[in-house]
This record gives sequence, structure tokens and C-alpha cells, in this order.
Amino acid sequence: MELHVYKDAEQLSQAAAKWIADLIAETLKTKDRFTIALSGGSTPKLLHKLLAASPYKDQIDWSKMHIFWGDERAVPFEDDRNNAKMAFDTLLKFVPIPRYHIHVMRTDIEPAAAALEYEQILHHYFDTAPDAFSFDLVLLGMGDDGHTLSLFPGLPIVHEEKAWVSSFFLQAQDMYRITLTKTIANKAAHVAFLTTGAGKAHALKEVLKGEYNPDLYPSQVIKPLGELHWFVDEAAASGLH
Repeated sequence: MELHVYKDAEQLSQAAAKWIADLIAETLKTKDRFTIALSGGSTPKLLHKLLAASPYKDQIDWSKMHIFWGDERAVPFEDDRNNAKMAFDTLLKFVPIPRYHIHVMRTDIEPAAAALEYEQILHHYFDTAPDAFSFDLVLLGMGDDGHTLSLFPGLPIVHEEKAWVSSFFLQAQDMYRITLTKTIANKAAHVAFLTTGAGKAHALKEVLKGEYNPDLYPSQVIKPLGELHWFVDEAAASGLH
């Protein structure tokens, strides 16, 4: 695990954008595609805007990018809470990615059907992969409660071993969620958490330095086959000293 600490969200996003662009270029030297799972929430918005502007917009070979999501709220695409909408509004509308390379988690069908359909797409991509990895990069966030993806504290989904994608009703938010599970996320070649703000400090300390207790801090279940990176700002890292 590599921990990268930056002064604030701006510096963190600049560093993450460069790291991602470099990783894409390096990966495409030996592969004909780059698969990335995007994250929801507010933290990636700044990163997306950097990637959608020069110099990164011009450096990245968008024709070889294949876009996925880590999780989704089962609300219509037009709803501002929809993770895919956020990514289109901040990144995907501004870069030349072929539309058929963008795989949203559908919210116009039943959540269970959407999860099944998404899992089939992932199997199509990764069952024949020449190496043991799934995604080239999974971008993740972490909530103040230590959740990542839609893996919330105390829920059975945290421990899912078989399914790659699942859906469930989240009582606390009165909505269905569709999410990748640790099973497929942990097959990734690279996983990067983007974590900012003092509100994350306690959870970050517990996830990185506390006892292993994923029922309390689900982010602890993310242990990829490949590299794990945490990009955090000083406020989020304040409990680590």
C-alpha cells in the first residue's frame, strides 16, 4: 500500500490526474485498452475536470478508454444523485470516448436485473483477459463511516465472495444501490482511494491502522491483487500521526 498525502483537495487532484494519465500511457504500451471504474461522490469532480482539460485531455488516448462505475444509486440518469450523470457532466461529455466504451449501471430496469446485466458485461471483458487482473484501475472514495463502493457498515454485501455485482435496498437512504463487490474490485491491477476532509480522519485512521473489522470499516476489505494507493489530503491524514 502506498500513501500519498497532499496539502488540500486541489493538490491531491492535480497529483492524481498526473498519476492516472501516466498510468494510462504506460498500460497502453502493452495493451490495446484501459479499463477504469469511476467513483461517485463529490471528491472526483475536481479530478474529472482536470482530466477533461489540457494537458491531460490531449495526452490520454480516449479511443482506448473503457469506462465503468464502482456503484450507482438506483435513481434516474437525470437525477443529480446519479453517479453516471456526474461523470458525464464533469468528464465524459468533454472527451472523445466512443459511446460503446461507456458502460453505465442501468437504473431504468429493476436493480437486480441491472446488477445481473452489469456482471455479464464484466465477465465479457475480463474472463478472457490474458492476465489475472480485472480493471486496470478502480477509483474509490471513502465515506465518513468507512464505507466504499456501496459496501456499508454492518451489511452482508461487505462479505460477498461470489457475485461481482449486486444490488440491495439501503434502508438508511430509502433507495436501492447497485455495486461492485470486493470480489471483482480486488482483482484490479490498481486501486486508488481519493479521500479528503477532516470528516474522514477517524475512519482513515481505523481503516489503515486499526484492527481488521470490515463490519465497522468496510474499506478494509479492499486488498487488490495489484497496487493499492491512497491519495489523501492533510485534513484526512490528521489522525495518522
